[in-house]
Amino acid sequence: MDLLWQELTTGFPDRTRLGITLIRVIAAVVLGAIVGIERERAGKPAGLRTHMIVSLGTAVVVLACTQVNMGLDGLSRVIQGIVTGIGFVGAGSILKLSEQREIRGLTTAAGLWMTAAIGVAVGLGALGLAVIGTIVTLLVLALEHVVDSRLNTHKKN
Repeated sequence: MDLLWQELTTGFPDRTRLGITLIRVIAAVVLGAIVGIERERAGKPAGLRTHMIVSLGTAVVVLACTQVNMGLDGLSRVIQGIVTGIGFVGAGSILKLSEQREIRGLTTAAGLWMTAAIGVAVGLGALGLAVIGTIVTLLVLALEHVVDSRLNTHKKN
């Protein structure tokens, strides 16, 4: 039983460290959900759950690295891998519609990438930066809707 407890608490030398980790994990889920809700409301394929999982996943990877006292060199490589990997995930959401000569999914890809960046910031303990990033992301997405509706109004006239 002691061995099991030791394994479960590795990386948590005290309750403070456990509390910090819980706060960061919950923050990653909440901030990912905020972006995901906006995308869900816009009817986009990557919605609430996808953004929550991307943010949570990136935060957990960064937290795991910091809890085993990985150096800045290693942590930098891990973050580079996350950024690249999420770029590939986002690329899978981009479609080129030949007949309409239109590309779709760029905002979805960028949103997933940004949600991963938010998760990385949370994992590193930069919660303020993560909150600011989330707010600015929402503003940009809201601006997208305003511009789209204005452009569509002008096209009809």
